[in-house]
Amino acid sequence: MKVLLVNGSPRRNGNTDRALREIADALHQQGVETEIFWIGTSPVRGCAACNACRSKKLGRCVFDDDVANRLVDKLADADGIVLGSPTYYGQPAGQLLAVWQRVCYSASHLIGGKVAAAVAVARRGGATAAFQTLNMPFEMLNCVLIGSQYWNIVFGSRAGECALDAEGMQTMRTLGRNMAWVVKNLARDGAIPRTGTEPWQPTNFIR
Repeated sequence: MKVLLVNGSPRRNGNTDRALREIADALHQQGVETEIFWIGTSPVRGCAACNACRSKKLGRCVFDDDVANRLVDKLADADGIVLGSPTYYGQPAGQLLAVWQRVCYSASHLIGGKVAAAVAVARRGGATAAFQTLNMPFEMLNCVLIGSQYWNIVFGSRAGECALDAEGMQTMRTLGRNMAWVVKNLARDGAIPRTGTEPWQPTNFIR
């Protein structure tokens, strides 16, 4: 069993990383393997709406000049996903959104139905809006969302400062334990299989 934690912050060792490592430690204690994947600071593309990934059945983005497809490759082996981001202007980091939207569209088969959680980090405010934005793709892809004792949010400004947010760190540990419990139960022999989803019925209101 493995959980992939995605660090969407441009600061590799900042507060987002610290929050994800708190979750990872809790997962390790429950016998679940983890990997933290950093989006990095190199330029990334937004989705060009070319639809080549779907029309050519690539299972990945047609543009292979940034980190997006490396993330797709990591998702293949993941039983669970944690998406973490700092909060900028009440939103997740732009580079994470650009990459994640392409990954969700081109490789939805590697995300759909998996155990998932989002984590937002903020200096002061806007984290609930960022948290909601991070969760919405998971909700559209039939993921099993993992909660905690509070919204999955921690506070901190300087690197590592979020460790002083005692309740926030506790929330991360509880999230990790909750995720481990769900992943292990889904993997056990005799687990009740999920029923299939219905065929999509897109309904557009402007005709």
